[in-house]
Amino acid sequence: MFRRVQRYGWDAAADAYHRGWVPLLERLTRECVLRAGLSPGARVLDVATGIGTGAYCAAEVVGPTGNVVGQDISEQMIARARARAATVGAAAGAPIVFERRDMEDTGAASGAFDAVTAAFGLMYAANRGAAFAELARVLAPGGRVSACVWGRRGACGWAEVFPIVDAHVDSEVCPLFFSLGVPGALTFALERAGFVDVVEERQPVSLRWASADEATRAMLEGGPVALAWKRFSPDTRAVVRDAYLRSIEDFRDPNGHGYDVPSEIVFVRARRP
Repeated sequence: MFRRVQRYGWDAAADAYHRGWVPLLERLTRECVLRAGLSPGARVLDVATGIGTGAYCAAEVVGPTGNVVGQDISEQMIARARARAATVGAAAGAPIVFERRDMEDTGAASGAFDAVTAAFGLMYAANRGAAFAELARVLAPGGRVSACVWGRRGACGWAEVFPIVDAHVDSEVCPLFFSLGVPGALTFALERAGFVDVVEERQPVSLRWASADEATRAMLEGGPVALAWKRFSPDTRAVVRDAYLRSIEDFRDPNGHGYDVPSEIVFVRARRP
């Protein structure tokens, strides 16, 4: 059920995510991919690829002798990634194949990739143990994984969006969203899956939205609560929107020129023996 909610939720969020989140996360996604230490000719799997930002970054690095596969749970995200490929191509990079797949079942052969990248996606796995094990399975010996997730709940100024939305639905939305951001959680999960040489690093960031409309569209229409938001009545949407804006009021520019909302990112990289 959680997997279905994620799939249809990100289908609903695709347009608003593209507009409201991709510009903010592109630099961080690129940093995540580059931390994998890719080399020309490498075979790369980018899981939770969204509209393909990480996959395109990998393709630029590994070049025409490499190979990149981008996978996402959302059909609408994959459709946008493929449309981007048709429009701009891979710009002298590796060929990219985009597929709709779950993180727990990539469909790839064992040892098929030299590197796996995952920017802002691992927290959405329906079965995290299975997802981490799958990342290890598809990596060749010596292969590397590089991932990033949102950090501690208390370090992310937008975190109140979840209890605000949860107050109007029958069950919690993404109840374990921040659990991989707890210090040591990613290291534990990777080591349990058999990875070694795990390095976990934290980085504070600020998310900038130019207006209340931009901030609410991104978070409510383009994020993990999008499916619940889509089903709310107009009256409920107004209540939720106002409550969310109150929750980030302290981060509003005193001159009224938007919001600078603090957040924390956790980067991790590791190697399969």
